[in-house]
Amino acid sequence: MARIPNNELDRLKCEVALVRLVESSGVELKKHGKDYLGHCPFHDDKTPSLVISPEKNLWHCLGACNEGGSVIDWVMKKEGVSFRHAVDLLKNNQLPSLAVEVNTKTKPVFHAPQKLDASLLATADEQALLTRVIDFYHETLKQSPDALAYLDSRGLHDVELINAFKLGYANRSLAYRLPLKPVKAGAEIRRQLQAIGLYRDSGHEHFNGSLVIPVMSSEGNVTEVYGRKLLNNLRKGTPKHLYLPGPHVGVFNPVCLSQPEIILCESLIDALTFWRHGFRNVTTSYGTAGFTDELFKALTDNNIARVLIAYDRDEAGNNAAEKMAKPLMAAGIECYRILFPKGMDANEYALQGCSSAARGQESVAAALKMSPARKSLELVIRKAEWMGTGTKPQPSGLLLNPIPFLSIRK
Repeated sequence: MARIPNNELDRLKCEVALVRLVESSGVELKKHGKDYLGHCPFHDDKTPSLVISPEKNLWHCLGACNEGGSVIDWVMKKEGVSFRHAVDLLKNNQLPSLAVEVNTKTKPVFHAPQKLDASLLATADEQALLTRVIDFYHETLKQSPDALAYLDSRGLHDVELINAFKLGYANRSLAYRLPLKPVKAGAEIRRQLQAIGLYRDSGHEHFNGSLVIPVMSSEGNVTEVYGRKLLNNLRKGTPKHLYLPGPHVGVFNPVCLSQPEIILCESLIDALTFWRHGFRNVTTSYGTAGFTDELFKALTDNNIARVLIAYDRDEAGNNAAEKMAKPLMAAGIECYRILFPKGMDANEYALQGCSSAARGQESVAAALKMSPARKSLELVIRKAEWMGTGTKPQPSGLLLNPIPFLSIRK
């Protein structure tokens, strides 16, 4: 993570009025010569021992705790956060555009820093904690040029899609939003994050450096999390694809189960690709070996009439599609195979359509406005091959006319 420039730290230490900051945290101060005195909040202080020097913009406790420092040190101590988090809190609430000397008549404008979000404190409800971390990753992605650039490169930089599926980004900053590790609250929340699978035993975030895609139930509960590393030049042995530890749980995009016809992808990225281009009745397995009993039951219990299998066009994808189709057809569900060009998956195929239209354009996102990817996907859907034996059913639904099923944005 980038180092905070010294001039930025110096600016905060000068511009943030320490007297106002301390008073905003509930400490009553009284003028004492050039300084201010108050009861130190960090120990049982019966006689005022906290000294604030407005001229130097520094504080010091002359009592039992013997603590002191700048405005950054005060926020770290008072809020129980890391150095970087304290800086972020001050930056996000500091509005002056020019550095101001604290000993001038011009008083800097200061808004008290936000308390540490209680949503990132330990809770007995692990689902609540998981949801809040997913929300944190979601907000992180929306402010991350790297993550948004990655989505753009996959043709998925779309506000509606990002918000609908709470796409997120884990950029190693979660630890800076937690209470410090030596503090009881800090140790407890890290224990819970390890139990959930978001933290490893090493103390690192499980999804570091990854696009984060949560799988959510109809009630909004997070049942699974998928992470895809943004970088491809990883150290040998580092996986690009990550899930929470344990068996896969949940069905991606469960709202699609209300439709009689489902597009079934091999990966979440591919499913997002179809959804991005208007094919909203799409779900996915968790890779070629990840067609779960739960997903099979969801398809059969919801009386799905037809499944269009959009697995990768490679040996693993072909074998998995054949294997999956047998129990589905035995359950009375018609199965069709969407055939991409050999060696391609849905996302690559859609991007190929974008690339041909993007000549002279500045980005994939610009080409997407021309909708060549949608037309390409319509074509392979129409030409999907029936996987059964005997008399082929009459085409209907997406196979006959994909367009009515689309939700096209102008």
